[in-house]
Amino acid sequence: MNSKERREVILNKLNKSNETIKGSYLAEELNVTRQIIVKDIAIIRASGNKIIATPSGYIIEDKREAGVERVLALKHDENQIEEELSTIIKYGGIVKDVIVEHPLYGEIKGNLMIKTQFDIINFINKMNKSMAEPLMKLTKGVHLHTVEAENEEIMARIIKELEEKKYLVTD
Repeated sequence: MNSKERREVILNKLNKSNETIKGSYLAEELNVTRQIIVKDIAIIRASGNKIIATPSGYIIEDKREAGVERVLALKHDENQIEEELSTIIKYGGIVKDVIVEHPLYGEIKGNLMIKTQFDIINFINKMNKSMAEPLMKLTKGVHLHTVEAENEEIMARIIKELEEKKYLVTD
């Protein structure tokens, strides 16, 4: 299989999947290195395909019509990450990313695509295993999440509970 055929296989797999696909899985299945997959994904993106790299793998940006989307400013400590994420997803919200404003580099964004409790557990486990610091540590707990919800009513519930828990930055 040549590189063009391999990229077509990768794109087909991503288009058919509603779940993330790990780069290591693609590498093993296509009998190439993980680095080749990273390069292939970059080329596929450059051709106009919206592929998101998340902590749990690659996924094509959702083609369905998006519901309501808001960028929420939040602040809490590292021990409250799981509770914050759970608050959002329990109403059906999706945590698409995390963004911090770094004084030297400007905006730093990490794609998350957290939709379920299982996604939260995987994220927390990965964070603990890798010993990586969450981006919010760079900004003393202040960070942004792009949150998607099915409708305004659900978004209002998410925002209300985040306010009640004092996670939402309002001033």
